[in-house]
Amino acid sequence: MKRINAPELELLFNSNEKLVLLDVREPHEVAYAKIDPHVHIPMGTIPLRHEEIDKDTPIVVMCHTGVRSAAVCRFLEPLGYETTNLEGGIDAWSQLVDPSVPRY
Repeated sequence: MKRINAPELELLFNSNEKLVLLDVREPHEVAYAKIDPHVHIPMGTIPLRHEEIDKDTPIVVMCHTGVRSAAVCRFLEPLGYETTNLEGGIDAWSQLVDPSVPRY
């Protein structure tokens, strides 16, 4: 599974790389802290909703710390999606890139 850290993701955003940031956290987590732009599909609904995701665009999958997003990457890759796991999740983003994003 490919991995990316928060500063590397920031570089991709700043260089206008085409990607989908897929947030697989629960709705209450996204309401509290988020990175925009993103697509929100909670982990538990990925098996039912994965077809909503464009297979032609690289996907960076994120959650709170990187555990759930890694599981989603493992699910999506055999289905033909190009996925990368955000190591440390939004918690790392808050610490290393944007401290205005609340930590929890």
